Amino acid sequence: MDKYQNFYNVDENYEVPATMQALVMSGTDWNSLAVKEVPVPRPNQNQLLARVDAAGVCSSLLKILVQGSEHKHFNGWDPEMYPVILGDEGALTVVEVGKNVQDQFSIGNRCSLQPAVHRGPINHLERYNHNAKGMEFTAVGYTLGGCLAQYILIQEEVLEGRSLVRLPDDNIPYFAASLAEPVSCVVCGHERHFHIHQDSPDSPRQPVLGIKPGGVCVIIGAGPMGRIHAELVLRYKPAHVIVNDLVDARLKWMLDVIKPRANARGIKFHVAAGDKIQETLMGVSNGRGADDVIVAVGVRPVQQAAIELAAPDGVVNLFGGLKRGDHIIYLDTLKVHYDQVKVVGSSGGLPSDITTSLELMAAEEIIPGNHVGLVGSLHNAVEALQLIEAVETEGKTILYPHVRHTGLFESDGWTNEKEIGFLNETLNDS
Repeated sequence: MDKYQNFYNVDENYEVPATMQALVMSGTDWNSLAVKEVPVPRPNQNQLLARVDAAGVCSSLLKILVQGSEHKHFNGWDPEMYPVILGDEGALTVVEVGKNVQDQFSIGNRCSLQPAVHRGPINHLERYNHNAKGMEFTAVGYTLGGCLAQYILIQEEVLEGRSLVRLPDDNIPYFAASLAEPVSCVVCGHERHFHIHQDSPDSPRQPVLGIKPGGVCVIIGAGPMGRIHAELVLRYKPAHVIVNDLVDARLKWMLDVIKPRANARGIKFHVAAGDKIQETLMGVSNGRGADDVIVAVGVRPVQQAAIELAAPDGVVNLFGGLKRGDHIIYLDTLKVHYDQVKVVGSSGGLPSDITTSLELMAAEEIIPGNHVGLVGSLHNAVEALQLIEAVETEGKTILYPHVRHTGLFESDGWTNEKEIGFLNETLNDS
């Protein structure tokens, strides 16, 4: 049996090592971030231990590195005193189960993870401000151990928050299960859009969730999350989709990968470079504007200008987060009052969004391999983050914690077959 199959088949005989590699943050600068050898955490009777089979690298880690204890999910937790393991995107396999949760999970269960845990802290209350009073959320990869490690302790908060989600199909590749989290953010974001529907002026109003069918949808930003937005808005069947970005290569990717999928559904797909968005939108919409505007970049002037793109009754989603201190924009209240434009936002999602994401992958509403830009080993975690900060990555970065040091390499359509071949070639023998 090859190494991949030995890795895949987890049972009661699985041997958990004493130590592991993990991306540890012990402060708020790049020198405090390193892949280190640390003890493997052991679960108590109410916890699980899971092996991390693949992990994504999210730009939100950069906010953690800057804000540290000031981050809302840290709420006073000092990483210098209590270092944390980062990583909020992961594909997991359960390897050890506490006796009090054996009715919920079993050794060998494959899972994805919703890192935004809708449960306040249970452990280490003294490390938070005011002993965690008033905290209703915790987060994996923040103060709960993260996925950029070879193993992860699934604590009570995660289980009570129902944030560990069983895969509906064990044949889902590791990288796809890891991508379920960023996809879930987009799924959640689209359901923050709502449009008021009336059959006639004298009929009742009905709110309808999601991107407007038959409408015009604008996506500003064609980076990793913008790519996912562009593919997933197609399931709502807008008449037109326009993607706007400053980088020609990103727009070319949209034309090469997403436009054929749009055309197959009868959706007209357009790209607009830089300040050409207004001209393109007015031509496509006959001067009316966009029914849905998704701002997938955290740039204040861009968010400011995006509101002016909305048509009457349109929705503007400020999906990209702004840096604290640079997060105030001016709102044209006449657009809100007279055009009845709605401004919404979203951050993260729920376990139900993870389930929906996995279902969308199974139905090929989204092809997860299209969104893998770089592949590597856990040793590349800091380099991957630095590339994200420098805006030198296209697509998501997937790291495999149990392979030998490989270096980062670009993926041209990552697939289950490529993943199997990569793991067979690179898995450590230990």
